[in-house]
Amino acid sequence: MTLTELRYITAVARERHFGRAAEACFVSQPTLSVAVRKLEDELGVRLFERTASEVSVTSAGEKIVEQALRVLEEVEVIRQLAEHGKNQLVGPLRLGAINTVGPYLFPDLIPNLHELAPEMPLFVEEDFTAVLTQKLKQGQLDVIVVSQPYEESGVVTLPLYEEPFVVLLPSSHPLSKQDTIGQQQLRNESMLLLGSGNCFRDQVIRSCPDCLPGDVSEHRLQHTVEGSSLETIRHMVASGMGITVLPCTAAGADRYSQRLLAIRRFPEPAPSRQVVLAWRKTFPRPQVIEVLHQAVARCQLSCVKWLKTAG
Repeated sequence: MTLTELRYITAVARERHFGRAAEACFVSQPTLSVAVRKLEDELGVRLFERTASEVSVTSAGEKIVEQALRVLEEVEVIRQLAEHGKNQLVGPLRLGAINTVGPYLFPDLIPNLHELAPEMPLFVEEDFTAVLTQKLKQGQLDVIVVSQPYEESGVVTLPLYEEPFVVLLPSSHPLSKQDTIGQQQLRNESMLLLGSGNCFRDQVIRSCPDCLPGDVSEHRLQHTVEGSSLETIRHMVASGMGITVLPCTAAGADRYSQRLLAIRRFPEPAPSRQVVLAWRKTFPRPQVIEVLHQAVARCQLSCVKWLKTAG
């Protein structure tokens, strides 16, 4: 049994396809297939069920793949300890953020981090919370930026800021004449939401139920208009299709003249979300977390409430 074989089986389990797994491992498919078969023969158990259309992990294979991921993570810890033992701020950092945070945080965060740690290149990506969590646990990402509630075994979190939700509406809308807008005033409006599966959609439904028309069941919400991203929804509001609730950092009307968009706050207590850093307990570069926290704190997010950490 070798580390290479463990990498191969975790790739097959992740991709559910030998060809894609081989591409991810930068080897030919025959090379990967022979190695996987060799490991199965050595262990005396089938790890995968193969058909012409798909590959599935056997019940025994699931446990072995899970353990292989732990082994590979520990190996990565050893490698990083050796590589960064003298200076934890040298070498790349792989950072992920949810889609409703990344576009509004990264433009300030990247130059801030470069100033604080110039020898630490930053690789960034945006995705759903579930995808980022999987990549974090598999060691494909070092740190992720997500929103609460968030709790995963083996993962540590650090509060960053609390972000209020605001109402974004066309400037010509009658409600734009008010300084603040109550949740119940939105119940009869055409509401624009992100599609199912997005955590911010769930946060709006949970923390701002009075913003939504009538019954908040999924059946009822299917009759609202959905967008694929916050930027798409903002364009839809500017075009007059309806109104929406956004995190304050995403609501800026700077791309449109004031004759198209208006931003209004909710009366206190306003619905909000808490944004946090998350990383594996075994991540061997604690100084990176400290510097990353400093870099986020320097970002120009004037509408948020910065959260103090213990100690």
